[in-house]
Amino acid sequence: MATFQYIAKDSEGNETRGQIDAADRNSAIAALRSQGLMPTAMGEVRAAASAPQPAKSGAKGKKAPPPVAPSKDKKKSGLNMEINIKLPKFLQGKVKTKILTQFTRQLATLVNAGLPLMRGIDVLKRQVKDPQMNEALAGISESISSGGTFSEALMAYPKVFDNLYVNMVKAGEAGGVLEVVLARLAEFAEKAEKIKNKVKGAMIYPIVVLVAAVGITAFLLVKVIPRFQSVFQDMMAGEPLPPVTEFVISASKYVQENGLMIAIVAVAAFMLFKIVAKTEKGAYLVDVLKLKVPILGTLVQRTAVSRFTRTLGTLLSSGVPILQSLSIVRDTSGNRVISKAIQSVHDAVKEGEGVTQPLSQCWVFPPMVVSMIEVGEETGALAEMLTRIADTYDDEVDNAVAGMTAAIEPALIIFLAVIVGTIVIAMFLPMIKIISSVSGGGGGM
Repeated sequence: MATFQYIAKDSEGNETRGQIDAADRNSAIAALRSQGLMPTAMGEVRAAASAPQPAKSGAKGKKAPPPVAPSKDKKKSGLNMEINIKLPKFLQGKVKTKILTQFTRQLATLVNAGLPLMRGIDVLKRQVKDPQMNEALAGISESISSGGTFSEALMAYPKVFDNLYVNMVKAGEAGGVLEVVLARLAEFAEKAEKIKNKVKGAMIYPIVVLVAAVGITAFLLVKVIPRFQSVFQDMMAGEPLPPVTEFVISASKYVQENGLMIAIVAVAAFMLFKIVAKTEKGAYLVDVLKLKVPILGTLVQRTAVSRFTRTLGTLLSSGVPILQSLSIVRDTSGNRVISKAIQSVHDAVKEGEGVTQPLSQCWVFPPMVVSMIEVGEETGALAEMLTRIADTYDDEVDNAVAGMTAAIEPALIIFLAVIVGTIVIAMFLPMIKIISSVSGGGGGM
């Protein structure tokens, strides 16, 4: 009898955690399902994994006796268990989307070619260089060889395979179309990554320009302007400086005297924002602001609609029940405004109503999207209609990225020119006055 630690969801979509005793992983999953729970992650609790350690420390210089019939595999797994226990969970990041997408695409190709699933996983395991992915594939292979299903094996590695991935694989196994579902998963991940990269690429230029503007301004205020100030004091003999020069010199003095305080306030404001954003109300407000901010809000909205429709369409076309699909989409939407709207849809569908009415009450979804979903419901082709909407909004995201880039670039250039230009003009006005007085004095001689 072994003890398993699990994360599961009930019929309402609420997450629960705990431990359960069972003969093996499959028995534990079956026991949870009999209680009306859907396990999303499960791992065996091995309290004796670090048992050999005291023998080492208690040897007092003597060589410890070798263990009975050791095997390399057991030593390796014991070492991995120690590392997993010592390493905090927050340091164990997720596998890169590119690695997971490549694995999914290759596995779909192998399974479609007639290769058994176990054989396909073993072939790909030898090619994967990422240690976390390699460890997951080794565990999945072991679980399947002991009689478990592919989807049940995936549940033990939530850091690698999310709920979307697991539930789509489960639907593919139930319908006997695993290779089709894997191909859809790979296509979905590729398109999602493509949109993400476009948005990131559009933000690189503004960030670089802003950093350059702050750096140049700080350098001029701290290093350059004080030298000009000393020159003006020596050569202008107490004559008043132009107003713009006085303003720039005052700003320079303030930065020099309060630079540390400015940095502390900036860091404190950033930390306060992060803390507030982690609260339920604060996070919701941040997500609303993301959708409302000019220019960028349009891009965020179109990206959110594209992600919602593509994810839901992919799940439904793969055979995942609509209530379960809505729960997955709600948890993976990435925006709490969207999540709240999807929860309303989930509750309406659970009561026997349609999808359209709750969506129409959320301002995030444009009327055209709601109308197209309504047509999909009426014609019984909701999955296909959602996919079409996603394709349309992918193009809309491209246009929004291009429009945002076209609007931000000249605005940032003008902003940088105004800041630097003001400082340069402020320094040259007194110089022109000094040159004019020297020239006039020289002519009188």
